[in-house]
Amino acid sequence: MVYFNSFLRNLKPYPLASHKIWTVDRDERDGMLKLDWNEATIPPSPKVSENIHALLEKENFYNIYPPTTNPKLLQTLAAYVGLPTENIQYCVGSDTVQEYIAKTFIAPGDPVLALGPCYDNFRLTAQANGAVVTIHEVDEEFAFDAAAFEAAIDSLNPRFIYICSPNNPTGYLHPIPYIEKLVSAYTDSMFLIDEAYWEFAGVTAKDLVLRYPNVIVSRTMSKAFAIANFRFGYMVSSAENISRMSIVRNPKNINSFTQAAVMGVLADADYMWRYVKQVNAAREVFYKALTALPRHLKPYRSEGNFILIKCCSPQFKDGLIQYLAERNIFIRGLHQSKLLESCARISIGTQPQMERVLSGIQEFIATYKA
Repeated sequence: MVYFNSFLRNLKPYPLASHKIWTVDRDERDGMLKLDWNEATIPPSPKVSENIHALLEKENFYNIYPPTTNPKLLQTLAAYVGLPTENIQYCVGSDTVQEYIAKTFIAPGDPVLALGPCYDNFRLTAQANGAVVTIHEVDEEFAFDAAAFEAAIDSLNPRFIYICSPNNPTGYLHPIPYIEKLVSAYTDSMFLIDEAYWEFAGVTAKDLVLRYPNVIVSRTMSKAFAIANFRFGYMVSSAENISRMSIVRNPKNINSFTQAAVMGVLADADYMWRYVKQVNAAREVFYKALTALPRHLKPYRSEGNFILIKCCSPQFKDGLIQYLAERNIFIRGLHQSKLLESCARISIGTQPQMERVLSGIQEFIATYKA
Protein backbone atom coordinates (compact mmCIF):
# COMPACT_ATOMS: atom_id res chain seq x y z
CA MET A 1 0.00 0.00 0.00
CA VAL A 2 1.37 3.43 -1.00
CA TYR A 3 0.18 6.22 1.29
CA PHE A 4 2.03 9.15 -0.23
CA ASN A 5 0.26 12.07 -1.88
CA SER A 6 0.05 10.96 -5.53
CA PHE A 7 1.77 14.18 -6.63
CA LEU A 8 4.86 13.24 -4.59
CA ARG A 9 5.44 9.75 -5.91
CA ASN A 10 7.68 10.75 -8.80
CA LEU A 11 8.60 14.23 -7.63
CA LYS A 12 12.17 15.32 -8.29
CA PRO A 13 13.58 16.84 -5.06
CA TYR A 14 15.21 20.24 -4.82
CA PRO A 15 19.01 19.68 -4.69
CA LEU A 16 20.69 21.08 -1.59
CA ALA A 17 24.05 22.82 -1.42
CA SER A 18 27.02 21.79 0.71
CA HIS A 19 26.57 22.33 4.41
CA LYS A 20 30.03 21.27 5.48
CA ILE A 21 30.26 24.58 7.31
CA TRP A 22 27.96 23.12 9.99
CA THR A 23 30.11 20.02 10.50
CA VAL A 24 33.23 21.81 11.74
CA ASP A 25 34.16 23.71 14.88
CA ARG A 26 33.02 27.30 15.11
CA ASP A 27 36.60 28.61 14.86
CA GLU A 28 37.23 26.61 11.68
CA ARG A 29 34.07 28.07 10.15
CA ASP A 30 35.77 31.45 9.79
CA GLY A 31 38.20 29.98 7.26
CA MET A 32 35.45 28.73 4.98
CA LEU A 33 34.11 30.72 2.07
CA LYS A 34 30.55 29.58 1.42
CA LEU A 35 29.59 30.79 -2.04
CA ASP A 36 27.13 28.08 -3.02
CA TRP A 37 23.78 29.40 -1.78
CA ASN A 38 24.01 33.14 -2.45
CA GLU A 39 24.05 34.06 1.23
CA ALA A 40 25.78 37.24 2.33
CA THR A 41 29.46 36.74 3.13
CA ILE A 42 29.54 39.20 6.04
CA PRO A 43 27.54 39.39 9.28
CA PRO A 44 24.41 41.56 9.36
CA SER A 45 24.14 44.99 10.95
CA PRO A 46 25.32 45.08 14.59
CA LYS A 47 21.78 46.12 15.45
CA VAL A 48 20.74 42.49 15.01
CA SER A 49 22.95 41.39 17.89
CA GLU A 50 21.81 44.38 19.93
CA ASN A 51 18.17 43.42 19.49
CA ILE A 52 18.80 39.74 20.22
CA HIS A 53 20.73 40.53 23.40
CA ALA A 54 17.95 42.84 24.50
CA LEU A 55 15.51 39.94 24.09
CA LEU A 56 17.74 37.68 26.16
CA GLU A 57 17.73 40.03 29.13
CA LYS A 58 14.48 38.34 30.13
CA GLU A 59 13.68 34.72 29.41
CA ASN A 60 10.02 34.93 30.29
CA PHE A 61 8.81 34.35 26.73
CA TYR A 62 10.48 31.06 25.73
CA ASN A 63 7.42 29.05 26.74
CA ILE A 64 4.87 31.01 24.72
CA TYR A 65 4.26 31.45 21.00
CA PRO A 66 5.79 34.54 19.35
CA PRO A 67 3.70 37.59 18.43
CA THR A 68 1.33 36.54 15.67
CA THR A 69 0.85 40.16 14.60
CA ASN A 70 3.56 42.77 14.83
CA PRO A 71 2.20 46.10 13.57
CA LYS A 72 5.50 47.88 14.17
CA LEU A 73 7.42 45.35 12.09
CA LEU A 74 4.85 45.50 9.29
CA GLN A 75 4.87 49.31 9.27
CA THR A 76 8.67 49.39 9.23
CA LEU A 77 8.75 46.86 6.40
CA ALA A 78 6.12 48.84 4.47
CA ALA A 79 8.24 51.98 4.83
CA TYR A 80 11.23 50.11 3.38
CA VAL A 81 9.18 48.69 0.49
CA GLY A 82 7.36 51.95 -0.16
CA LEU A 83 3.87 50.48 -0.21
CA PRO A 84 0.91 50.43 2.21
CA THR A 85 0.83 47.73 4.88
CA GLU A 86 -2.27 46.21 3.29
CA ASN A 87 -0.15 45.23 0.29
CA ILE A 88 2.48 43.33 2.30
CA GLN A 89 2.65 40.13 4.34
CA TYR A 90 5.71 38.52 5.87
CA CYS A 91 6.51 34.82 6.27
CA VAL A 92 9.21 32.32 7.20
CA GLY A 93 11.46 32.91 4.20
CA SER A 94 10.46 33.39 0.57
CA ASP A 95 10.22 29.61 0.09
CA THR A 96 7.27 29.63 2.49
CA VAL A 97 5.84 32.59 0.56
CA GLN A 98 5.84 30.33 -2.49
CA GLU A 99 4.08 27.57 -0.55
CA TYR A 100 1.30 29.94 0.52
CA ILE A 101 0.97 31.25 -3.02
CA ALA A 102 0.67 27.71 -4.39
CA LYS A 103 -1.97 26.80 -1.81
CA THR A 104 -3.96 29.92 -2.62
CA PHE A 105 -3.78 30.04 -6.41
CA ILE A 106 -2.84 26.61 -7.78
CA ALA A 107 -5.17 23.61 -7.95
CA PRO A 108 -4.40 20.05 -9.07
CA GLY A 109 -4.04 19.90 -12.82
CA ASP A 110 -3.43 23.63 -13.28
CA PRO A 111 -0.86 24.47 -15.97
CA VAL A 112 2.08 26.44 -14.58
CA LEU A 113 4.81 28.04 -16.68
CA ALA A 114 8.24 28.94 -15.33
CA LEU A 115 10.87 30.87 -17.24
CA GLY A 116 14.01 28.80 -16.91
CA PRO A 117 16.50 27.85 -16.04
CA CYS A 118 15.43 29.24 -12.69
CA TYR A 119 15.32 28.71 -8.96
CA ASP A 120 14.04 25.15 -8.75
CA ASN A 121 12.11 25.32 -5.50
CA PHE A 122 9.01 26.86 -7.09
CA ARG A 123 8.83 23.96 -9.56
CA LEU A 124 8.90 21.57 -6.60
CA THR A 125 6.27 23.53 -4.66
CA ALA A 126 3.89 23.79 -7.60
CA GLN A 127 4.21 20.10 -8.51
CA ALA A 128 3.66 19.07 -4.88
CA ASN A 129 0.33 20.90 -5.12
CA GLY A 130 -0.61 18.99 -8.25
CA ALA A 131 0.32 21.54 -10.89
CA VAL A 132 1.52 20.53 -14.34
CA VAL A 133 4.73 22.53 -14.63
CA THR A 134 6.35 23.51 -17.91
CA ILE A 135 9.81 25.08 -17.93
CA HIS A 136 10.34 27.39 -20.90
CA GLU A 137 14.09 27.72 -21.22
CA VAL A 138 16.29 30.32 -22.84
CA ASP A 139 18.87 29.36 -25.46
CA GLU A 140 22.27 27.78 -24.90
CA GLU A 141 23.85 31.18 -24.34
CA PHE A 142 21.14 32.10 -21.82
CA ALA A 143 19.69 34.81 -24.05
CA PHE A 144 16.03 35.60 -23.41
CA ASP A 145 13.70 35.55 -26.43
CA ALA A 146 10.55 37.52 -25.64
CA ALA A 147 8.66 36.29 -28.73
CA ALA A 148 9.38 32.65 -27.90
CA PHE A 149 8.31 33.10 -24.29
CA GLU A 150 5.06 34.77 -25.28
CA ALA A 151 4.40 32.01 -27.79
CA ALA A 152 4.77 29.52 -24.94
CA ILE A 153 2.24 31.47 -22.87
CA ASP A 154 -0.19 31.56 -25.79
CA SER A 155 0.20 27.82 -26.32
CA LEU A 156 -0.09 26.75 -22.68
CA ASN A 157 -2.55 29.33 -21.35
CA PRO A 158 -1.05 28.89 -17.88
CA ARG A 159 -2.91 29.48 -14.66
CA PHE A 160 0.34 30.70 -13.12
CA ILE A 161 3.64 32.12 -14.45
CA TYR A 162 6.88 32.24 -12.47
CA ILE A 163 9.65 34.70 -13.38
CA CYS A 164 12.87 35.34 -11.43
CA SER A 165 14.19 38.87 -11.89
CA PRO A 166 17.14 39.00 -11.59
CA ASN A 167 17.09 35.43 -12.80
CA ASN A 168 18.77 32.82 -10.65
CA PRO A 169 21.12 31.41 -11.89
CA THR A 170 21.75 33.41 -15.08
CA GLY A 171 21.64 36.89 -13.53
CA TYR A 172 19.42 38.28 -16.30
CA LEU A 173 17.18 41.21 -15.34
CA HIS A 174 13.78 41.75 -16.99
CA PRO A 175 12.92 45.41 -17.62
CA ILE A 176 9.82 46.52 -15.73
CA PRO A 177 8.06 47.79 -18.89
CA TYR A 178 8.32 44.27 -20.31
CA ILE A 179 6.93 42.67 -17.15
CA GLU A 180 4.08 45.17 -17.22
CA LYS A 181 3.43 44.30 -20.86
CA LEU A 182 3.07 40.64 -19.87
CA VAL A 183 0.81 41.12 -16.86
CA SER A 184 -1.45 43.51 -18.76
CA ALA A 185 -1.69 41.24 -21.79
CA TYR A 186 -2.23 37.94 -19.96
CA THR A 187 -4.81 38.83 -17.35
CA ASP A 188 -6.02 35.23 -17.02
CA SER A 189 -2.64 34.25 -15.57
CA MET A 190 -1.25 35.04 -12.14
CA PHE A 191 2.38 36.17 -12.17
CA LEU A 192 4.92 35.60 -9.42
CA ILE A 193 7.95 37.86 -9.82
CA ASP A 194 10.70 36.47 -7.60
CA GLU A 195 12.86 39.41 -6.50
CA ALA A 196 15.20 37.63 -4.11
CA TYR A 197 18.10 39.69 -5.51
CA TRP A 198 16.41 42.99 -6.27
CA GLU A 199 18.63 45.05 -3.96
CA PHE A 200 21.65 44.19 -6.10
CA ALA A 201 19.83 45.14 -9.31
CA GLY A 202 17.95 48.18 -8.02
CA VAL A 203 14.98 47.41 -10.27
CA THR A 204 11.65 46.24 -8.88
CA ALA A 205 8.16 45.40 -10.11
CA LYS A 206 6.58 46.13 -6.72
CA ASP A 207 4.58 49.15 -7.90
CA LEU A 208 2.74 47.00 -10.43
CA VAL A 209 0.75 45.40 -7.62
CA LEU A 210 -1.17 48.66 -7.19
CA ARG A 211 -2.40 48.51 -10.78
CA TYR A 212 -2.65 44.82 -11.62
CA PRO A 213 -4.43 42.22 -9.47
CA ASN A 214 -2.58 39.33 -11.16
CA VAL A 215 0.89 40.21 -9.81
CA ILE A 216 2.70 38.96 -6.70
CA VAL A 217 6.25 39.95 -5.85
CA SER A 218 8.27 37.81 -3.43
CA ARG A 219 11.40 38.92 -1.60
CA THR A 220 13.81 37.65 1.04
CA MET A 221 16.15 39.03 3.67
CA SER A 222 18.57 36.11 3.26
CA LYS A 223 20.72 37.82 0.63
CA ALA A 224 21.45 41.54 0.90
CA PHE A 225 20.35 41.85 4.54
CA ALA A 226 22.53 38.90 5.66
CA ILE A 227 20.01 37.20 7.96
CA ALA A 228 19.50 33.90 6.12
CA ASN A 229 19.63 31.91 9.36
CA PHE A 230 16.64 33.82 10.73
CA ARG A 231 14.41 32.81 7.76
CA PHE A 232 12.39 35.84 6.79
CA GLY A 233 10.69 36.69 3.51
CA TYR A 234 7.70 38.67 2.40
CA MET A 235 5.21 39.04 -0.43
CA VAL A 236 3.79 42.13 -2.08
CA SER A 237 0.48 42.10 -3.93
CA SER A 238 -2.99 43.62 -4.07
CA ALA A 239 -4.80 43.99 -0.75
CA GLU A 240 -7.26 41.29 -1.74
CA ASN A 241 -4.52 38.84 -2.69
CA ILE A 242 -2.68 39.50 0.57
CA SER A 243 -5.89 38.92 2.52
CA ARG A 244 -6.55 35.65 0.73
CA MET A 245 -2.99 34.36 1.17
CA SER A 246 -3.05 35.31 4.85
CA ILE A 247 -5.83 32.76 5.35
CA VAL A 248 -3.41 29.87 4.74
CA ARG A 249 -0.44 31.59 6.40
CA ASN A 250 0.58 30.25 9.80
CA PRO A 251 0.94 33.45 11.88
CA LYS A 252 2.92 31.88 14.73
CA ASN A 253 5.84 30.61 12.64
CA ILE A 254 7.95 33.79 12.75
CA ASN A 255 9.75 33.56 16.08
CA SER A 256 10.61 36.48 18.34
CA PHE A 257 14.32 36.35 17.49
CA THR A 258 13.58 36.61 13.77
CA GLN A 259 11.25 39.54 14.34
CA ALA A 260 13.91 41.28 16.43
CA ALA A 261 16.57 40.62 13.77
CA VAL A 262 14.37 42.07 11.02
CA MET A 263 13.72 45.20 13.05
CA GLY A 264 17.48 45.49 13.49
CA VAL A 265 18.41 45.31 9.81
CA LEU A 266 15.58 47.62 8.78
CA ALA A 267 16.73 50.18 11.35
CA ASP A 268 20.17 50.13 9.71
CA ALA A 269 19.40 49.81 6.00
CA ASP A 270 22.44 51.94 5.17
CA TYR A 271 24.63 49.07 6.39
CA MET A 272 22.94 46.77 3.86
CA TRP A 273 23.25 49.28 1.01
CA ARG A 274 26.98 49.69 1.69
CA TYR A 275 27.40 45.92 1.44
CA VAL A 276 25.39 45.81 -1.80
CA LYS A 277 27.68 48.46 -3.24
CA GLN A 278 30.74 46.39 -2.25
CA VAL A 279 29.30 43.24 -3.80
CA ASN A 280 28.34 44.94 -7.06
CA ALA A 281 31.82 46.44 -7.39
CA ALA A 282 33.48 43.10 -6.60
CA ARG A 283 31.19 41.35 -9.09
CA GLU A 284 32.33 43.59 -11.93
CA VAL A 285 36.01 43.14 -11.10
CA PHE A 286 35.55 39.37 -10.79
CA TYR A 287 33.64 39.17 -14.08
CA LYS A 288 36.39 41.01 -15.96
CA ALA A 289 39.04 38.80 -14.38
CA LEU A 290 37.19 35.66 -15.40
CA THR A 291 36.85 36.87 -19.00
CA ALA A 292 40.62 37.22 -19.13
CA LEU A 293 41.24 33.58 -18.17
CA PRO A 294 42.05 30.88 -20.77
CA ARG A 295 39.30 29.20 -22.75
CA HIS A 296 38.29 26.76 -19.98
CA LEU A 297 35.30 28.78 -18.77
CA LYS A 298 32.97 31.61 -19.75
CA PRO A 299 31.30 33.97 -17.27
CA TYR A 300 27.94 35.66 -17.84
CA ARG A 301 27.01 39.14 -16.74
CA SER A 302 24.73 39.25 -13.73
CA GLU A 303 22.54 41.70 -11.85
CA GLY A 304 22.50 39.53 -8.71
CA ASN A 305 25.07 38.68 -6.05
CA PHE A 306 26.40 35.79 -8.12
CA ILE A 307 27.93 34.94 -11.47
CA LEU A 308 27.15 31.98 -13.69
CA ILE A 309 30.09 30.31 -15.40
CA LYS A 310 29.96 27.77 -18.24
CA CYS A 311 32.89 25.39 -18.16
CA CYS A 312 34.47 23.65 -21.11
CA SER A 313 33.06 20.31 -19.92
CA PRO A 314 31.13 18.76 -17.04
CA GLN A 315 34.37 17.11 -15.98
CA PHE A 316 36.10 20.48 -15.72
CA LYS A 317 33.18 21.83 -13.68
CA ASP A 318 33.23 18.90 -11.26
CA GLY A 319 36.98 19.11 -10.93
CA LEU A 320 36.89 22.84 -10.23
CA ILE A 321 34.18 22.44 -7.58
CA GLN A 322 36.16 19.68 -5.88
CA TYR A 323 39.46 21.59 -6.08
CA LEU A 324 37.96 24.69 -4.48
CA ALA A 325 36.12 22.64 -1.85
CA GLU A 326 39.43 21.10 -0.77
CA ARG A 327 40.55 24.69 -0.13
CA ASN A 328 37.39 25.52 1.83
CA ILE A 329 35.79 27.48 -1.01
CA PHE A 330 32.33 26.19 -1.89
CA ILE A 331 30.56 27.05 -5.16
CA ARG A 332 27.37 25.62 -6.62
CA GLY A 333 27.23 22.96 -9.29
CA LEU A 334 23.98 23.28 -11.24
CA HIS A 335 21.86 20.36 -12.40
CA GLN A 336 18.23 21.46 -12.80
CA SER A 337 18.55 21.77 -16.59
CA LYS A 338 20.54 20.20 -19.40
CA LEU A 339 21.61 23.75 -20.29
CA LEU A 340 23.49 23.82 -16.98
CA GLU A 341 25.33 20.51 -17.08
CA SER A 342 28.67 22.31 -17.55
CA CYS A 343 27.77 25.29 -15.38
CA ALA A 344 28.48 26.47 -11.86
CA ARG A 345 27.28 29.48 -9.92
CA ILE A 346 29.58 31.53 -7.73
CA SER A 347 28.15 33.84 -5.09
CA ILE A 348 29.88 37.21 -4.86
CA GLY A 349 31.31 38.53 -1.63
CA THR A 350 33.79 41.28 -0.89
CA GLN A 351 36.75 42.09 -3.11
CA PRO A 352 39.34 40.24 -0.92
CA GLN A 353 37.10 37.18 -0.82
CA MET A 354 36.72 37.12 -4.59
CA GLU A 355 40.48 37.50 -5.04
CA ARG A 356 40.84 34.29 -3.05
CA VAL A 357 38.33 32.55 -5.33
CA LEU A 358 40.06 33.84 -8.46
CA SER A 359 43.41 32.55 -7.23
CA GLY A 360 41.87 29.12 -6.65
CA ILE A 361 40.38 29.06 -10.15
CA GLN A 362 43.68 30.13 -11.71
CA GLU A 363 45.54 27.42 -9.79
CA PHE A 364 43.09 24.77 -10.95
CA ILE A 365 43.35 25.84 -14.58
CA ALA A 366 47.16 25.70 -14.36
CA THR A 367 47.03 22.09 -13.16
CA TYR A 368 44.04 20.86 -15.18
CA LYS A 369 44.57 18.09 -17.69
CA ALA A 370 41.61 17.22 -19.90
